[in-house]
Amino acid sequence: MSHQGAALQSYNNELVKCIEDLCAKRDDLHRQALQEEEEKNKLQNDIRVLTERLAKVNESLARKMAARNEFDKTIAETESAYMKILETSQTLLNSVKGSIHHMDGGKGHKMEYGAK
Repeated sequence: MSHQGAALQSYNNELVKCIEDLCAKRDDLHRQALQEEEEKNKLQNDIRVLTERLAKVNESLARKMAARNEFDKTIAETESAYMKILETSQTLLNSVKGSIHHMDGGKGHKMEYGAK
C-alpha cells in the first residue's frame, strides 16, 4: 500500500504543480489583457481627439475655401469691370480724336489741349 500511497502523492504533487502552472499562465494572460484594454482605451481616446481635430480642420478649410471663392469672384468681376473701363476709354479716345479730325477739317492740325 505504501507504493500506491507514494504514487498517489506523486500524482497529487504533479497535479498541484500543473494547477499552479495553469494559474500562473492565467494570471499572465490576465495581465496582458489588462494592458491591451488600457492600450485600447488610449487608442479610442486618441481617435476621439483626432476626430474632433479633423472636424475643426475641415470646418476651417471649408470657411477658407468659401472665402477664397469669394475673392476669385470679386477679382473676376473687378477685372471684367476694368476691361470695360479700358474699352470705354479707348472708344472715348477714338471718338475725341475723330471729332478733332472732323473739326480740323482733316487738315492734320493738332489741337492743343487745355488751350482756350
